[in-house]
Amino acid sequence: MTDEIPLSSAQGQRQKSAEGASQGNMHSMAYTSAQPETIANNSLGGSCPSCGSPLDSDADFCEVCHHYVRPDVCSFCGAKFAPQDAFCPECGSPRGGIVCPTCNTLNDFAFCKQCGTPLTDDARQLMVQMRQMPEYREMVRLAREYDALSLENPIVSERDSIREKNSNMFRERVLKLLAQDEGVTTPAIPEIQNKRKSKEELQKEKNEKLARLSELLSKMETPPNPSPAYVRNYAMAQKPAGVRLAWVCNWKHAMHSSPCGCAKPQMGGKWVVLGRGSRQEIKDDN
Repeated sequence: MTDEIPLSSAQGQRQKSAEGASQGNMHSMAYTSAQPETIANNSLGGSCPSCGSPLDSDADFCEVCHHYVRPDVCSFCGAKFAPQDAFCPECGSPRGGIVCPTCNTLNDFAFCKQCGTPLTDDARQLMVQMRQMPEYREMVRLAREYDALSLENPIVSERDSIREKNSNMFRERVLKLLAQDEGVTTPAIPEIQNKRKSKEELQKEKNEKLARLSELLSKMETPPNPSPAYVRNYAMAQKPAGVRLAWVCNWKHAMHSSPCGCAKPQMGGKWVVLGRGSRQEIKDDN
């Protein structure tokens, strides 16, 4: 998981964002951290300067060739760029993008689109804020528990069931003999903490955790914000690891592997849990 950056570069606005996050008020943090002067009113329209594909009004990213198309706006924080600026005057990020130190992917945004690593100081700070939220902590816990269930070996046949029963009986016998050697005539045999489950039991438990995780993700839906950069950063900072997700944008209700591949993330969106075999539903925005 990775951290996100408040759009605002002003220290006072960052302080407001940190206070809002510590109180668990995610939506207020989303709105208070965006500064009007750093929000670009993108009305490009026309065509992509890289591939010539049509661009919708207010789009800052081409979903065909996967290039950022606003040379006058910092893609990392949303601040205005002057033509001569090689680095953002607000966040210091380079105009040409940042190479992820983890997977070596070149990125136009504050979180790596490939592995989710935070690439700027503001992104790391926002990730720290997110990790303090009880909702985020519960999401991480559920994701880890789901991941652990996915590694369990269920009982799938009668032979498996018999083997498991015999193994438990052998365990009890050994523990009783060890206790009797120590002079305990009627030992209390502790219950097995992690009993093997049937395939149906295991799937039911996984479904329950996914349902709760989906509920939390819906509650943490990223609200619309005038700044595309802020929405991308905010959404990436709240993404839990350990479970397969897609980001559904409010613009076209399309599935992206992350908001980094959406042309108009400023309209908001949310993470959704994906089932098996649904890769074809995700837009190719790597």
